[in-house]
Amino acid sequence: MSLIKSKKRVADHGEVFTPPWLVDAMLDLVKDEADRIDSRFLEPACGSGNFLVRVLQRKLAAVEIKFGKSDFEKRHYSLYALMCTYGIELLPDNIAECRANMIGVMAEYLNIDENDDMYRAASYVLAQNLVHGDALTMRTQDDQPIAFAEWGYLGKGKFQRRDFRLDVLTGSSAFSAEGTLFSHLGKHEIFIPIRTWPAMTLRDLAIAHDGTPQEAA
Repeated sequence: MSLIKSKKRVADHGEVFTPPWLVDAMLDLVKDEADRIDSRFLEPACGSGNFLVRVLQRKLAAVEIKFGKSDFEKRHYSLYALMCTYGIELLPDNIAECRANMIGVMAEYLNIDENDDMYRAASYVLAQNLVHGDALTMRTQDDQPIAFAEWGYLGKGKFQRRDFRLDVLTGSSAFSAEGTLFSHLGKHEIFIPIRTWPAMTLRDLAIAHDGTPQEAA
């Protein structure tokens, strides 16, 4: 595979893609996390998804081992695996390719198409989790603070969503450093979500993709 799209993009953005063998070698260094369904991965320059695709494939392999005999659990834990993958990308063509590659992995694994609620729910999740923006400034392409949805699976087909600003999350080390103004605070006092949503079903997420999202709680 080509590791660059053009010399100009390398010069302008430092864009060089990581080959699959190196992605796997790096993920093997954190194998316990890379193969865990609910571990969260953020790729701050995700490109077209070389890292995130392999992370998702490993998570889905874990889903198959644990829940492959139950279609209900397989579908919902597959979506939860997707919910635990995040990315930021500066270039618009790359973020579009990344979303397409990720939904392609889900569609192939679950044998679904665009008419399936799962496909549309997964597309909605990807729209929240894969952000077109700049990881250095922590702002979106339309100059808003980057925020991510923290998803939790409550069981019985229901998911919980809480939104957090990235700049607050990445400030945790400064907040907790010994001798600082905030060193006495617990995480529960620092990491307050900017929005908490009602519990959602797969169907709710599919409807949100269609343009009628839930109201925040």
